[in-house]
Amino acid sequence: MPDLVDRLQAPESPWTSGEGPDKDVVLSSRIRLARNFKAEPFPNREDRESALRVWKIISDFCSDHPGYQFIDLSRQSALVRRVLVEKHFISPDQAKDDDRYRALMLSDDDGVSVMVNEEDQLRIQVFEPGLNLGAAWQRANALDDGLGAASPYAFDEKLGYLTACPTNIGTGLRASVLVHLPALRLTGGLRLIQDFSQMGLAVRGLFGEGSEAVGDFYQISNQQSLGRTEEDIIRTLEGAARRLITAERQAREDLDKSRGLALEDEIWRNYGICAYARRLSSAEAYKLLSPLRMGAATGTLAPLSLAQVDRAYLLAQPGYLMLKEGQPADEAGRDALRASQLRQQLHLPVDHSTKEA
Repeated sequence: MPDLVDRLQAPESPWTSGEGPDKDVVLSSRIRLARNFKAEPFPNREDRESALRVWKIISDFCSDHPGYQFIDLSRQSALVRRVLVEKHFISPDQAKDDDRYRALMLSDDDGVSVMVNEEDQLRIQVFEPGLNLGAAWQRANALDDGLGAASPYAFDEKLGYLTACPTNIGTGLRASVLVHLPALRLTGGLRLIQDFSQMGLAVRGLFGEGSEAVGDFYQISNQQSLGRTEEDIIRTLEGAARRLITAERQAREDLDKSRGLALEDEIWRNYGICAYARRLSSAEAYKLLSPLRMGAATGTLAPLSLAQVDRAYLLAQPGYLMLKEGQPADEAGRDALRASQLRQQLHLPVDHSTKEA
């Protein structure tokens, strides 16, 4: 199995593959299950010994199931933990350097990550590229059964699975889709997502709860799981996602008709900045890449594929950029590295009249 750092340096991940159903709008689908073992106190009440027992259950499970890697987060550098957050494998809370025996169970294909001793003892996550909640649920459900067989879960016949946060009680399921909505923003159509709260859905930024909607990315997810079946939650979310897909595609067509050459010019100007800029901040990179992704999806930027643009988003992340380069860098150094790496990733021309960053 490759070294963890080598794995993290690769640009591939379920949300940067540029593949999957409805990939022009939906980058990825995720199913997350919150679980706690019946025999152990919940994380907010556990001591080091109980946290260690949970840690060992998952460590033993990985030893018995080829295809999974057990990662002791206390042995990882702050930079590695940061990149794990940037790749959506763990949460910012899970990345904390403390004595809670935090760990990560990661599948060989990066499609499954299980956070150990986070807010709940287990946070099972399954990712699929594009709009594919059904496949993600099937895989999550199978793994959930396997982990539950290792040690029974805390479960109540009336309330369902017991969790640290009351909003997760019931199925313990949080389903989400990561969508790219540049045309809806440009046409004022984002008011559509304001209605989602009435459907029991939440709208968040790229990195989930508490994050901002940068680069026209939004995470749509269910808010509660009590009193609803997994199938009902997934069906509601998929219906909302399909409404967004239809609306975003229509908005792109409307923009093409109303702005035409002006829109094409804006997309190609962003392309040109990426081609020749010598320094780019994370915020600048996200702003530039959003129109490029729409251009790649609609054919306006025929030389670029969605996979090229989606993988470029990782280069906007400071941690991934430093890990890939194998060296720390201050903000100015990262901005120079980012500009250089984006030119390479997007296969853009380099102006050799100036010194390479």
